[in-house]
Amino acid sequence: MKLLLKQARIICASSPHHKQVKDLLIVDGKIVSIASQIDDDNAKVIKSAHLHVSIGWMDTFARFGEPGFEYRETIASGASAAAAGGFTDVMLLPNTQPTISNKSMVEFILQRSAALPVNILPIGAATQQTEGKSLCEMYDMYNSGAVAFSDGQNSIQDPAIMIKALQYLKAINATLIQLPNQKSISAHGLMHEGITSTRLGLPGIPAIAEELMIARDIELLRYTNSRLHITGVSTANGIERIKAAKKEGLQITCSVTPYHLHFCDEDLQTYPTDLKTDPPLRSTTDREALRKALLEGEVDCLASHHQPLHIDEKNCEFEYAKLGMETLEAAYSAYNSIDLPMESLIDMLTTQPRKIFGLHKPTIEEGTTACLTCFDPSIDINFDASMIRSSSKNNAFFGKTLKGKVIGIVNKGQFVSA
Repeated sequence: MKLLLKQARIICASSPHHKQVKDLLIVDGKIVSIASQIDDDNAKVIKSAHLHVSIGWMDTFARFGEPGFEYRETIASGASAAAAGGFTDVMLLPNTQPTISNKSMVEFILQRSAALPVNILPIGAATQQTEGKSLCEMYDMYNSGAVAFSDGQNSIQDPAIMIKALQYLKAINATLIQLPNQKSISAHGLMHEGITSTRLGLPGIPAIAEELMIARDIELLRYTNSRLHITGVSTANGIERIKAAKKEGLQITCSVTPYHLHFCDEDLQTYPTDLKTDPPLRSTTDREALRKALLEGEVDCLASHHQPLHIDEKNCEFEYAKLGMETLEAAYSAYNSIDLPMESLIDMLTTQPRKIFGLHKPTIEEGTTACLTCFDPSIDINFDASMIRSSSKNNAFFGKTLKGKVIGIVNKGQFVSA
């Protein structure tokens, strides 16, 4: 492969070319030259009106289907969706069948994805079968390549198990990821509890179901002095609790989803099942609080919460529809539409997630291996189904005008166009 990126603005704080407009020549997966002008008739040329390049973007919370739910998404189709969204690295949830709860399953995921242009990073289950009853052999999974631990969409309910998991992970300095939801409070709820749920006649999920779980886990984190990442924060109070815990010096970080930044419970007036998510869409006040936290740097990184579902699991009554949204292809444009400063956004897509989970961070210099995302932040796109590479199409951003377009990724010696 010989690739020439023409007049690309480099966004990479660790690079000596940060913020400079350069040509980049990539040969067989290596950045061989960075200069003001490079000409090579044998190279494939990539250009755009306002081409930008950063190190590869990383998503911290995505669910595919394989093994067990291949009708929703295979590892290959999920990687294709990730590449179309500009992601070179994706942390994969353990909620498969069987679950990623032993070293053999971790090795299976790594082997299945080895030839793909996207790095698939398994999240090992914290408890057996993600049932929250007994711990997995996390040390073995960590040594086999698991990058973090979580029960994924099944948040750990038992505080005794949560304490043991946090204490166990201290020995390997790994991070536990928790989706905050106190299920004894949220059981049978279909959407955020509020005026809109009352008008629609749907049972609600109160914000306190999330906030109590966050408060409990902060107390357990304080007790264990371990490392915790709260994903999918959806309420103003939840953000404030995490903010206070950070000021105290606890090792806690958080992420938000693209759909919680764009939609709210009022968007459910017509019962659109693609907007039935977990956590649920909250109030406009909560949505604005999340945006404010993002702009003020209180959110550490971004998580797609990509959840592909078969059409039959969404094309039904709201009550029976499965939870989740397919998001990888729309994520960047959705984030970029919030008017977050570019360097801050790219930092949350590149440096911060790797720092949180202790992963190697590439850079943009001559002689280094190319792990790059190419994008044009100035282009407005009308997001539609033709942009979806996933096997599933349950995406509520269809028909939305979003800002910013992914051009493609360079990773593992391959270029994949978006």
